[in-house]
Amino acid sequence: MKKNDSYLEFLKQEYDVGKLFDKPEPLKGVRVLEVCYVVLGPAACDYLAEFGAEVIKFEGQKGDQMRFVTPYAFFWKNMSPGLEIENHNKYWVGMHMGHPKAKDIFLNLVKKADVVVDNLTPGRLATWGLSYKELREINPGIIQLHVSGYGSWGTWSGRASYDAVAQSMGALSPITGFEERGPIKSGVWIADWVTGLMCAVSIMAALNYRERTGEGQFIDYMQVENVIRMLDWTWMFTHKTGEDRKRSGNRDLAICPSDLFRCTDGWSAVAAFTEEEFKGLCLAMEKPALFEKFKDPTERLKEENARDILQAIEAWAGSKTVDQVEELGNRHGFAAARVLSAADVYHSEHFRERGTIQQYDDPLYGDMVQQCYPPRLSETPGKLKWSCRPLGFDNDYVFTKLLGMQGKDMRELEEEGIIFKWNPSIPSHCPPADWDGTSGKKLS
Repeated sequence: MKKNDSYLEFLKQEYDVGKLFDKPEPLKGVRVLEVCYVVLGPAACDYLAEFGAEVIKFEGQKGDQMRFVTPYAFFWKNMSPGLEIENHNKYWVGMHMGHPKAKDIFLNLVKKADVVVDNLTPGRLATWGLSYKELREINPGIIQLHVSGYGSWGTWSGRASYDAVAQSMGALSPITGFEERGPIKSGVWIADWVTGLMCAVSIMAALNYRERTGEGQFIDYMQVENVIRMLDWTWMFTHKTGEDRKRSGNRDLAICPSDLFRCTDGWSAVAAFTEEEFKGLCLAMEKPALFEKFKDPTERLKEENARDILQAIEAWAGSKTVDQVEELGNRHGFAAARVLSAADVYHSEHFRERGTIQQYDDPLYGDMVQQCYPPRLSETPGKLKWSCRPLGFDNDYVFTKLLGMQGKDMRELEEEGIIFKWNPSIPSHCPPADWDGTSGKKLS
């Protein structure tokens, strides 16, 4: 036991969040050009940026729609939380992408870039002369990812899609919810976030292939296909039985018992699938006969048996507190955990200690406390360096430091409306009212 404790202490030191910014970044040197709006495209780039990629985000005059998407119309120092969460560690450029001169600027950046990501209407970049064919002529090693609701080709290509639509079209919402009620969508934008994650994975795969072959490639990603891929055993079951998957509430149809149960003072999640786990649960419930009758896990999965078991657990849990159910789970070896609220997780010492929740001081927005992406790399961890930024906030850095433009050149482009910064009459485009004019700028 002491040896194990020593190893756990070693791991704790390896992942000390106090040393986070002393460690290198695994994607340092990878440059990504992002022409994305809303969530799933920006989320893909956010995953990369948190692990050190240099992501340059381009916005048009109206800005990303997420500048106006915020819970209960809540803004923090002009910043929308809807924009912030998928846009960390990026460089922000305001540019009229459809202008011929903007095309030349963008292609000059493509020469120096590794990846281009867009989630515009399929073919939009091509109308600006920025299709994958044009990009690879400039840079044969370029990787371009296009992500959209229904893909770049097919009967539905070009149709609008949002997270709720993708959950519905991918058959997730119809199987979510309780038997006697209608379909339910997830409480978070799960189709956007998981698709963004898999977009980042596909970019990493393409970067690995390019490292071995020198060849770039085009990646076409369909949001709804990603939802379909998430539906575990659904397709095999439907294919072989001809039956549609039904809604089952919180009950897991492939593991029994696994459900949420109301206690006297809250809710608990209880699961016990192996013979040993189920035996422990039955001992805690003081129902050894239940174990003898249903020790075979496949017997427990039969519809009538499953309902009997869940009904027995429901009655038992209803007489216990959440603390009592958790304690009995720990004592008897079955899984039991209280259902935590968002506030519970926010204040959890466990998640703070692990760095799941990272606190940092942003030069524009002050004290920020946010969740990080969960992979824990001991030597090259991901990190939050800064938050989202006002529209065009990093124009000077990108155009002068990366492209070598002079001040006169930039002023001409601004006068022609090709590049621009925030509109002072639109608060969510702008820096905080108390911004000092220099904090947060990346000029070196």
